Amino acid sequence: MSNTDSFIDEVSEEVRKDRLFGYMRKYGWIAVLVVLVLVGGTAFSEYRKAQAEAAAKSTGDAILTALEMDDDAERTAALRAVEAEGGAAAVTGLLAGSDLVETGEAEAATEVLNAVALQDDAPQVYRDLAALKAAMITDGPLSEDDRRATFERLAAPGATFRLIAQEQLALMNVAAGETELALDQFAAIAQDAEVTRGLRDRAFGMIVALDGDIESLILGNTDPIDQ
Repeated sequence: MSNTDSFIDEVSEEVRKDRLFGYMRKYGWIAVLVVLVLVGGTAFSEYRKAQAEAAAKSTGDAILTALEMDDDAERTAALRAVEAEGGAAAVTGLLAGSDLVETGEAEAATEVLNAVALQDDAPQVYRDLAALKAAMITDGPLSEDDRRATFERLAAPGATFRLIAQEQLALMNVAAGETELALDQFAAIAQDAEVTRGLRDRAFGMIVALDGDIESLILGNTDPIDQ
Protein backbone atom coordinates (compact mmCIF):
# COMPACT_ATOMS: atom_id res chain seq x y z
CA MET A 1 0.00 0.00 0.00
CA SER A 2 1.39 3.43 -0.96
CA ASN A 3 1.77 6.31 1.44
CA THR A 4 -1.04 8.08 -0.41
CA ASP A 5 -3.46 5.17 0.13
CA SER A 6 -2.50 4.95 3.78
CA PHE A 7 -3.09 8.66 4.21
CA ILE A 8 -6.53 8.43 2.55
CA ASP A 9 -7.50 5.53 4.80
CA GLU A 10 -6.46 7.47 7.91
CA VAL A 11 -8.44 10.50 6.77
CA SER A 12 -11.51 8.34 6.03
CA GLU A 13 -11.29 6.74 9.48
CA GLU A 14 -11.10 10.16 11.12
CA VAL A 15 -14.11 11.34 9.09
CA ARG A 16 -16.10 8.29 10.21
CA LYS A 17 -15.16 8.95 13.84
CA ASP A 18 -16.14 12.60 13.52
CA ARG A 19 -19.51 11.59 12.03
CA LEU A 20 -20.05 9.01 14.78
CA PHE A 21 -19.30 11.55 17.51
CA GLY A 22 -21.54 14.01 15.72
CA TYR A 23 -24.43 11.52 15.70
CA MET A 24 -23.85 10.77 19.36
CA ARG A 25 -23.90 14.46 20.25
CA LYS A 26 -27.03 14.97 18.16
CA TYR A 27 -29.01 11.86 19.05
CA GLY A 28 -27.37 10.53 22.18
CA TRP A 29 -30.12 12.05 24.35
CA ILE A 30 -32.56 9.56 22.79
CA ALA A 31 -30.58 6.61 24.16
CA VAL A 32 -30.39 8.29 27.55
CA LEU A 33 -34.16 8.90 27.46
CA VAL A 34 -34.85 5.26 26.55
CA VAL A 35 -32.74 4.08 29.48
CA LEU A 36 -34.49 6.49 31.85
CA VAL A 37 -37.93 5.37 30.63
CA LEU A 38 -37.05 1.70 31.07
CA VAL A 39 -35.60 2.23 34.53
CA GLY A 40 -38.46 4.52 35.55
CA GLY A 41 -41.08 2.12 34.19
CA THR A 42 -39.59 -0.79 36.10
CA ALA A 43 -39.43 1.25 39.30
CA PHE A 44 -43.04 2.42 38.88
CA SER A 45 -44.21 -1.12 38.20
CA GLU A 46 -42.50 -2.38 41.35
CA TYR A 47 -44.01 0.52 43.31
CA ARG A 48 -47.53 -0.28 42.07
CA LYS A 49 -46.99 -3.97 42.80
CA ALA A 50 -45.86 -3.18 46.34
CA GLN A 51 -48.88 -0.91 46.80
CA ALA A 52 -51.27 -3.63 45.59
CA GLU A 53 -49.69 -6.21 47.89
CA ALA A 54 -49.92 -3.86 50.84
CA ALA A 55 -53.57 -3.07 50.09
CA ALA A 56 -54.41 -6.77 49.73
CA LYS A 57 -52.70 -7.56 53.04
CA SER A 58 -54.52 -4.72 54.76
CA THR A 59 -57.87 -5.91 53.41
CA GLY A 60 -57.16 -9.49 54.41
CA ASP A 61 -56.17 -8.44 57.92
CA ALA A 62 -59.36 -6.39 58.25
CA ILE A 63 -61.52 -9.32 57.14
CA LEU A 64 -59.81 -11.72 59.54
CA THR A 65 -60.15 -9.24 62.40
CA ALA A 66 -63.86 -8.90 61.67
CA LEU A 67 -64.38 -12.67 61.51
CA GLU A 68 -62.78 -13.08 64.92
CA MET A 69 -65.48 -10.96 66.56
CA ASP A 70 -67.97 -12.96 68.61
CA ASP A 71 -70.82 -10.47 68.48
CA ASP A 72 -72.87 -10.97 65.30
CA ALA A 73 -73.83 -7.33 64.92
CA GLU A 74 -70.28 -6.08 65.46
CA ARG A 75 -68.87 -8.68 63.06
CA THR A 76 -71.36 -7.71 60.34
CA ALA A 77 -70.68 -4.00 60.84
CA ALA A 78 -66.92 -4.60 60.68
CA LEU A 79 -67.23 -6.63 57.48
CA ARG A 80 -69.35 -3.97 55.82
CA ALA A 81 -66.84 -1.32 56.85
CA VAL A 82 -63.90 -3.04 55.15
CA GLU A 83 -62.64 -0.90 52.28
CA ALA A 84 -62.11 -3.21 49.32
CA GLU A 85 -62.87 -3.60 45.65
CA GLY A 86 -63.20 -6.40 43.12
CA GLY A 87 -63.14 -9.91 44.49
CA ALA A 88 -62.24 -8.79 48.02
CA ALA A 89 -65.31 -6.54 48.17
CA ALA A 90 -67.46 -9.41 46.91
CA VAL A 91 -66.10 -11.75 49.59
CA THR A 92 -66.81 -9.26 52.39
CA GLY A 93 -70.31 -8.75 51.00
CA LEU A 94 -70.98 -12.48 50.90
CA LEU A 95 -69.72 -12.90 54.46
CA ALA A 96 -71.75 -9.96 55.74
CA GLY A 97 -74.83 -11.19 53.89
CA SER A 98 -74.49 -14.64 55.44
CA ASP A 99 -74.22 -13.11 58.91
CA LEU A 100 -77.33 -11.01 58.31
CA VAL A 101 -79.23 -14.11 57.20
CA GLU A 102 -78.19 -15.92 60.37
CA THR A 103 -79.38 -13.04 62.54
CA GLY A 104 -82.74 -12.90 60.76
CA GLU A 105 -82.21 -9.56 59.02
CA ALA A 106 -83.64 -10.71 55.71
CA GLU A 107 -84.09 -7.31 54.11
CA ALA A 108 -80.58 -6.10 54.97
CA ALA A 109 -79.08 -9.43 53.85
CA THR A 110 -80.88 -9.23 50.50
CA GLU A 111 -79.66 -5.66 50.01
CA VAL A 112 -76.03 -6.60 50.69
CA LEU A 113 -76.14 -9.73 48.53
CA ASN A 114 -77.85 -7.95 45.64
CA ALA A 115 -75.11 -5.32 45.75
CA VAL A 116 -72.53 -8.06 45.26
CA ALA A 117 -74.59 -9.62 42.46
CA LEU A 118 -74.52 -6.27 40.63
CA GLN A 119 -70.82 -5.58 41.28
CA ASP A 120 -69.26 -5.20 37.84
CA ASP A 121 -65.66 -5.69 38.97
CA ALA A 122 -66.34 -8.92 40.90
CA PRO A 123 -65.70 -12.40 39.46
CA GLN A 124 -68.86 -13.89 37.94
CA VAL A 125 -68.84 -16.85 40.31
CA TYR A 126 -69.13 -14.48 43.31
CA ARG A 127 -71.91 -12.52 41.63
CA ASP A 128 -73.85 -15.70 40.85
CA LEU A 129 -73.40 -17.01 44.39
CA ALA A 130 -74.66 -13.72 45.84
CA ALA A 131 -77.71 -13.77 43.56
CA LEU A 132 -78.42 -17.38 44.53
CA LYS A 133 -78.15 -16.67 48.27
CA ALA A 134 -80.38 -13.59 47.95
CA ALA A 135 -83.04 -15.55 46.08
CA MET A 136 -82.93 -18.33 48.69
CA ILE A 137 -84.07 -15.90 51.41
CA THR A 138 -87.73 -16.89 51.46
CA ASP A 139 -88.82 -14.13 53.85
CA GLY A 140 -86.86 -11.42 52.07
CA PRO A 141 -88.16 -8.52 49.96
CA LEU A 142 -87.82 -10.36 46.64
CA SER A 143 -91.13 -11.44 45.11
CA GLU A 144 -91.77 -15.07 44.16
CA ASP A 145 -91.53 -14.11 40.49
CA ASP A 146 -88.16 -12.41 41.03
CA ARG A 147 -86.85 -15.40 42.98
CA ARG A 148 -88.01 -17.81 40.29
CA ALA A 149 -86.49 -15.67 37.52
CA THR A 150 -83.15 -15.65 39.37
CA PHE A 151 -83.16 -19.43 39.84
CA GLU A 152 -84.09 -19.99 36.20
CA ARG A 153 -81.17 -17.82 35.09
CA LEU A 154 -78.75 -19.61 37.39
CA ALA A 155 -80.11 -23.03 36.32
CA ALA A 156 -79.01 -22.50 32.71
CA PRO A 157 -76.63 -25.09 31.20
CA GLY A 158 -73.02 -24.37 32.11
CA ALA A 159 -73.87 -22.14 35.07
CA THR A 160 -71.75 -22.79 38.16
CA PHE A 161 -74.66 -23.28 40.55
CA ARG A 162 -77.20 -24.70 38.08
CA LEU A 163 -78.03 -27.85 40.06
CA ILE A 164 -78.63 -25.95 43.30
CA ALA A 165 -80.78 -23.48 41.36
CA GLN A 166 -82.72 -26.40 39.84
CA GLU A 167 -83.25 -27.80 43.33
CA GLN A 168 -84.63 -24.45 44.48
CA LEU A 169 -87.00 -24.34 41.51
CA ALA A 170 -88.22 -27.83 42.38
CA LEU A 171 -88.81 -26.76 45.99
CA MET A 172 -90.76 -23.74 44.79
CA ASN A 173 -92.92 -26.06 42.69
CA VAL A 174 -93.52 -28.25 45.74
CA ALA A 175 -94.69 -25.18 47.68
CA ALA A 176 -96.94 -24.22 44.76
CA GLY A 177 -98.52 -27.68 44.67
CA GLU A 178 -96.88 -28.67 41.37
CA THR A 179 -95.88 -32.08 42.71
CA GLU A 180 -95.52 -33.94 39.43
CA LEU A 181 -93.32 -31.24 37.94
CA ALA A 182 -91.22 -31.18 41.11
CA LEU A 183 -90.78 -34.96 41.01
CA ASP A 184 -89.51 -34.78 37.44
CA GLN A 185 -87.08 -32.03 38.44
CA PHE A 186 -85.74 -33.97 41.43
CA ALA A 187 -85.35 -37.05 39.22
CA ALA A 188 -83.40 -35.01 36.66
CA ILE A 189 -81.12 -33.65 39.38
CA ALA A 190 -80.45 -37.14 40.77
CA GLN A 191 -79.45 -38.40 37.33
CA ASP A 192 -77.24 -35.47 36.38
CA ALA A 193 -73.64 -36.44 35.65
CA GLU A 194 -72.31 -33.55 37.77
CA VAL A 195 -74.52 -34.03 40.82
CA THR A 196 -72.82 -34.30 44.18
CA ARG A 197 -73.65 -37.14 46.54
CA GLY A 198 -75.27 -34.76 49.04
CA LEU A 199 -77.49 -33.14 46.42
CA ARG A 200 -78.43 -36.52 44.95
CA ASP A 201 -79.38 -37.80 48.41
CA ARG A 202 -81.56 -34.74 48.94
CA ALA A 203 -83.24 -35.32 45.58
CA PHE A 204 -83.96 -38.96 46.45
CA GLY A 205 -85.24 -37.87 49.86
CA MET A 206 -87.66 -35.40 48.30
CA ILE A 207 -88.92 -38.01 45.83
CA VAL A 208 -89.68 -40.36 48.72
CA ALA A 209 -91.26 -37.56 50.78
CA LEU A 210 -93.53 -36.69 47.85
CA ASP A 211 -94.59 -40.36 47.48
CA GLY A 212 -92.78 -40.60 44.15
CA ASP A 213 -91.74 -43.92 42.68
CA ILE A 214 -87.95 -43.87 42.38
CA GLU A 215 -87.94 -47.00 40.25
CA SER A 216 -90.29 -45.56 37.65
CA LEU A 217 -88.81 -42.07 37.79
CA ILE A 218 -85.15 -43.04 37.71
CA LEU A 219 -84.10 -46.66 37.93
CA GLY A 220 -86.61 -47.89 35.41
CA ASN A 221 -85.49 -45.42 32.78
CA THR A 222 -81.74 -45.39 33.25
CA ASP A 223 -78.85 -47.56 34.27
CA PRO A 224 -78.70 -48.12 38.02
CA ILE A 225 -77.13 -45.27 39.93
CA ASP A 226 -74.25 -46.11 42.23
CA GLN A 227 -75.33 -45.06 45.69
